[in-house]
Amino acid sequence: MKIKTAELERVCGITSKLPENHFPEVALCGRSNVGKSSLINTIINRKRYARTSSEPGKTQTINYYLLNSCLYLVDLPGYGYARISKEMREKWGLMIQEYLTGSEMLRYVFMLVDLRHAPSKDDIKMFNWLKYLEFDPVVIATKSDKLKPVQKENNLKIIRHDLGADEDTIILPFSAVSHEGLPEILDLLSQVVEQGI
Repeated sequence: MKIKTAELERVCGITSKLPENHFPEVALCGRSNVGKSSLINTIINRKRYARTSSEPGKTQTINYYLLNSCLYLVDLPGYGYARISKEMREKWGLMIQEYLTGSEMLRYVFMLVDLRHAPSKDDIKMFNWLKYLEFDPVVIATKSDKLKPVQKENNLKIIRHDLGADEDTIILPFSAVSHEGLPEILDLLSQVVEQGI
């Protein structure tokens, strides 16, 4: 799938009502600063369309990016950032829960983890929650360019083991620098569009 057009069409905050979309959606979730904005920018081939931040916890909304006028990439607030208040973390959690359980057009969840590290407790909790909600998340292991091939393969095994992911779970190494994993991600997006469900 080649991305020809992309626009940030909707931004939903804590008090916003989620839109009723007519196109399929693919959601992105992950810890703060795991690289969701970099992934979006790489997918749409624009350097700074989705804002990256040196300060984690900045994404406080659900952002709907419309791709090729036929598919939404939905960026969810990052989790696991300790410096925001417990009350705000709970509100974000409820917002994410409302989206994951309420969107009728959600087809895939891409869960991002940092390939350089073992999954955190929050990552494991999110993965288990997605499985409980009967999603089969695609795990995207970011920042793969930071590791040597042997380290990369070893860390992929650790991620699969620690998440408790079975062999059918897709785990893709990804780099916004080298574009490793981008063709596979674009193929998955193509499948969503082609299925049209």
